[in-house]
Amino acid sequence: VQLVESGGGLVQPGGSLRLSCQASGFSLNFAAVSWLRQAPGKGREDLLCINLQDVTTDYLDSVKGRFTLSRDNAKKTVYLQMDNLKPEDTAVYYCASDFGPNCVGIGPSHTWGQGTLVTVSS
Repeated sequence: VQLVESGGGLVQPGGSLRLSCQASGFSLNFAAVSWLRQAPGKGREDLLCINLQDVTTDYLDSVKGRFTLSRDNAKKTVYLQMDNLKPEDTAVYYCASDFGPNCVGIGPSHTWGQGTLVTVSS
């Protein structure tokens, strides 16, 4: 099973982007999906998770109220909507899942995608 992110790019501060996560070999309709990011020279930051009941768990205070998760079951896709982006949001963004129904801390059982780069700059 592989996860694939898309939707990254260059955006100005205050702008918005929507990232997508899809899976090959498995339907994300049946899985909790987490998002995390890693900026150059910095450690991993776990962001949010959406479970099978579409309940979102926030892991990082600095993105609360700006980043939201949603699903489109018809497209078997999970979206990370990012609003009011700041330069410090610049990072490679990854989706991850252990293909279970619940949000648990991202760990060794999670599969990650290849990541998509988000650059916030004027």
